[in-house]
Amino acid sequence: MRQDGQWRFFPRLPVLKQRVITAVMLLAVLIPAVWADDPLAFVLFTTLMMGAAGWEWARLCALPRWPARASGVACAMLCLIFWREGGTAQAWPWLWWAVGSAWVLLAASLLRGGVDAWLRVPTAIRWGVGMVALFAAWLALVQARAIGVNFLFSVLVLVWGADVAAYFCGRMWGGRWIARKLAVAISPGKTWEGALGGLLLVMALAFLWRQWEMVSQWGALSLYGRLGAGGPVFMVVSLAFLTTMSVAGDLLESLFKRAAGVKDSSQLLPGHGGVLDRIDALLPVLPLAMWLGVR
Repeated sequence: MRQDGQWRFFPRLPVLKQRVITAVMLLAVLIPAVWADDPLAFVLFTTLMMGAAGWEWARLCALPRWPARASGVACAMLCLIFWREGGTAQAWPWLWWAVGSAWVLLAASLLRGGVDAWLRVPTAIRWGVGMVALFAAWLALVQARAIGVNFLFSVLVLVWGADVAAYFCGRMWGGRWIARKLAVAISPGKTWEGALGGLLLVMALAFLWRQWEMVSQWGALSLYGRLGAGGPVFMVVSLAFLTTMSVAGDLLESLFKRAAGVKDSSQLLPGHGGVLDRIDALLPVLPLAMWLGVR
């Protein structure tokens, strides 16, 4: 992209600096919580994030101030009570199947129908769908951590890698080979070149990760190792599917924000927007990764 006679592949420095500082601060809390022997630290951190996301979601559904705040508190309390009562220690294969299938259907219908299709859904149903999606993602996070750090980070890196590669590939090559944008009515900046770049990086990461864990034998198998156990075709198809749903999650949140008339879900995370802006791609991928990887 050319601006003021110079090539610009990166955001302006102050914005990038702010994003980096916020990301480092989050990682400074996340990483110790993940590696702590007591799972309580990770449960509390993820519960806090989902509570904030619940508040943001209620605001996107146009709920007034206090009902929106109550939604965030209720989301966090549900997670804590569920963990306290031992719900996270049980297997939920039917939940991953149901939530994963719902995400696929939601993406297929809304990305085709656009903002108008979403606004035709009653507010109460929209709010309820979001609360269920947040709770399912939280449960998947906690259970992925219980399986092992290797498995958890392999899922997170899949989404983060696809997102970062899509951003930079889109900035450098977007529109150069495929003129049509990915979803111009929802997110004009998304390009097919970016999405394909994200997919290629995910495939490369999965291959390298599998090679590394076969040598190191570090902890439980990663998502890539578990998918690879089903054969190379199953692994490639599953990774392509998960990467596609990662992109769909990002696009769907853009659609929800367009419907609400806002740029960011909130300003809780300087340089990044809100919590939903950071976890949008994770919401569909987490339950689907549990469905495909934990069989």
